[in-house]
Amino acid sequence: MKPPLLLYLLLYLLDNITPMNLFNTDESSGTTIHTFDLPDADIVFYEHFFTNRQSDELFKKLKENIRWQQDKIKLYGKIIDLPRLTAWYGEKAYGYSGITMPVHPFTDELQLIKSAIEKATDTKFTGVLLNYYRNGNDSVSWHSDDEKELGKNPIIASVSFGATRTFQLRHKTRKDLKKQAISLSNGSLLLMKGSTQHFWEHQVPKTSKPIGPRINLTFRDIQSH
Repeated sequence: MKPPLLLYLLLYLLDNITPMNLFNTDESSGTTIHTFDLPDADIVFYEHFFTNRQSDELFKKLKENIRWQQDKIKLYGKIIDLPRLTAWYGEKAYGYSGITMPVHPFTDELQLIKSAIEKATDTKFTGVLLNYYRNGNDSVSWHSDDEKELGKNPIIASVSFGATRTFQLRHKTRKDLKKQAISLSNGSLLLMKGSTQHFWEHQVPKTSKPIGPRINLTFRDIQSH
């Protein structure tokens, strides 16, 4: 009899993940932690938060098991497909940009990823928005994760599996500041907190370069309806 998937993955991840401290880099874990000297922002980037082996396995499981949906948006008076597939898993309902997301309970894989992130960041998350970028034509335009359901200073934990994509940031009012770019690699974790969502927007632009698929998970805490 095969062990339950949750037990299998738990043993697999615990065997490979070394918990990270937010303020120190444990070189033996293979994780590098980057901080950014940006005004009105508090951003930390964990490179190789998950190992390549873990990341590849989780990408495969998420691609197969998540209940992906094709949302539609209105742009210049026309209804078009959102340039990516999405899904929402968590304890409470959530929506953005006029899109109401059906809520699904956390899967075993999502629960394990969430637990690892909560332990490393000392933060509780109640939901996760998943985006599946199938190729370079899929993208997300400039926005901030500042919906009222996320509270005054939202904490967003963004995990990436699959192909590396460029994550861009721009200040909402300081035109003297240059755009910032972070390469979100396989198994990385980007943590945005404090006043970041009030003052900065972010996007993942399209690219004409041949590029493989990527799955992004943005964990968040839904505080109200």
